[in-house]
Amino acid sequence: MGAKLYPNRLFISSIFINLLPLSKETINFYMQELLQELYKLDLSSQNYSPRTLTLESKHSYEIVGITQSGKTKVIKKHLLEHKKSSYLYIDCSDLRLNIADLNEALNDFCTKHHINIVALDNYNPEILLPKVECIIIASEYKHHFSSLTSVRLFALTYEEFLAHEERYDSSAIRNFALLGGMPRVHSIASDERASYMQKSLRLALDDVGLAILSLCAKLHTQKVSAFMIYERLKATHKISKDRLYKSYEDLLLRGYIYAQEKLNSPSATKRLFLADPFFKQALSVEKNFGRLFENIIFLELIKRGYVSYYDDGIDFYIPSRGEVVLSAPFADESALFKKIAQIEAFLALHQVAKVSIITMSSEADLKHPISQIALVPFDEWALGEL
Repeated sequence: MGAKLYPNRLFISSIFINLLPLSKETINFYMQELLQELYKLDLSSQNYSPRTLTLESKHSYEIVGITQSGKTKVIKKHLLEHKKSSYLYIDCSDLRLNIADLNEALNDFCTKHHINIVALDNYNPEILLPKVECIIIASEYKHHFSSLTSVRLFALTYEEFLAHEERYDSSAIRNFALLGGMPRVHSIASDERASYMQKSLRLALDDVGLAILSLCAKLHTQKVSAFMIYERLKATHKISKDRLYKSYEDLLLRGYIYAQEKLNSPSATKRLFLADPFFKQALSVEKNFGRLFENIIFLELIKRGYVSYYDDGIDFYIPSRGEVVLSAPFADESALFKKIAQIEAFLALHQVAKVSIITMSSEADLKHPISQIALVPFDEWALGEL
């Protein structure tokens, strides 16, 4: 005799809500039941590692970040610092949610249960913000709520990454360049990491966006334009120029890729960088550690809030600091002297006070009449005061 199946009544109710002309009172009852189920759930912040971004109590936030950057963990860690009865966590991508019904029921539910913190993860802009003391929303897009403090959550910085390493030794820098800063990736078996990231990107991006990002994984740190990407992809994808340009701008807006301008030449072709070096590993088989190393230097700069520009022979010029940063993982002093000689005119013209040459492990001070020049190991540079 076969076993009887008893489907979850919330699942059954969600089907009937969409099929039957239920009364407003009945629909509100089902939504109240779903909210009650979410309210009772025990949240988990397992495998959470400290982030430099911390949320303060009695403040409302809008957390912006790409997929797998760690938004959900940051929210749950913050909520778990409060009394369980005081907060409600809602994943807005939950298939059981009906937005119109949620908007109808949420305020009453919060009032009834004296909830003063509501977190809306994977936020949908059609959802009305409830009238509670503190609200936290998380999304890949910035929604510009004047009542919320907007913060961007990047992938792990090198300092945060070290918390995921079992030990800190000379292999840490190489692992960071190869594995990147997506927190979840580090807890997955090595043979499953690429497929996990691919699946995550397929869920986050449409076909065109994923095709662009896959090509960017081969071209990162190089001078790339949307037109060049279109010319490369039109041979293998049926796509209009307008749609590709729109998708390219969307990737920039959401922070999956970054475009670095040439100094004083905003119309010049920009250099392209990936939001995380592991995109390279997951989307391309081409190997070039030097370019990966340059990409992570760029990411460390933007995570610290620095705007940099490139120029002939210049990897990163930071006007606010009067500093040039060069990438040279495996430094050769004779080659570096030659490189410095080639950019002396730039150093003099812009009165560059400091040139930092970032290496894997080499450390030295080079004498120069114009600028202070130092070879700095990446770990010392990334962990210091940039």
